[in-house]
Amino acid sequence: MPRITKEDKARNRENILEAAGRMFRSQGIDAVGIAELMKEAGLTHGGFYNHFASKSDLAVEVCGASFAASLGVLARTIEDGPGQGGSPLERVVSGYLSTAHRDAPDGGCPSASLVTDAGRHSEAVQSTYAEGVEGYLTGFAAEFVRETEDKGQELDPDEARHRAIRLLSEMVGALMLARAVCHVEPELSDEILRTGRSHALD
Repeated sequence: MPRITKEDKARNRENILEAAGRMFRSQGIDAVGIAELMKEAGLTHGGFYNHFASKSDLAVEVCGASFAASLGVLARTIEDGPGQGGSPLERVVSGYLSTAHRDAPDGGCPSASLVTDAGRHSEAVQSTYAEGVEGYLTGFAAEFVRETEDKGQELDPDEARHRAIRLLSEMVGALMLARAVCHVEPELSDEILRTGRSHALD
């Protein structure tokens, strides 16, 4: 049999991470078996342990990579500054509480899709999730301070953090509720998203 190259091994590992990211978000970590995951990644079951010591280790990496991608989007949105879609935070809220984000539970931000799993899994998973949450809070708080300074005013750092916590909590809660009822009460789901978008930054 031909020997696998370093490039092939790296590509296989990335395929596992991508498949796990989709499946963990949409189904939950515990609901995804290794055999099913490896099949989705286009690999054999036995090859899993060539890349990860356990499914818990994989969950830590998936959580970290998912938050890194989401926080990258947040950073770019803030860096772009105000635009036709409003302020950076207005655009963040609009995108997060959109029907597209609601209807793609296998993608998007892990703050909502992995929130229940994080609380049920290892301290390593919880710590990685907490780091991601902290990244959002730091970004939000800094933007609240910047927006206030642009108005010639000052915002106490503690108040900025309180606003950041409230904003993230409202966004995650609204998205989870909207997803929970969207198949049986689509109008209610849309109403939750619409209300969230309208009042998250009040």
